[in-house]
Amino acid sequence: MMHWGDYGWGMGWGMGLGWLFFILFWVLIILGVLYLIKLIAGGGRSKTTEETPLDILKRRYAKGEISKEDFEKMKEDLGKP
Repeated sequence: MMHWGDYGWGMGWGMGLGWLFFILFWVLIILGVLYLIKLIAGGGRSKTTEETPLDILKRRYAKGEISKEDFEKMKEDLGKP
């Protein structure tokens, strides 16, 4: 004989998973809202700065790709408007 509180295994597990999905749903909603706020506030931008032409020139000189004379000439050229 079944009583009001006796749902059996199937109903009990289904209700437990229902609460789990309910909580998971709201966690995902909250995380999505926080992510959108971060994007709108500008926090979604990359933390790395873009390399300047002088940085590239210094790196090439350090690697030995260009000579000191080439480095000085190119550096002077970069300084001109």
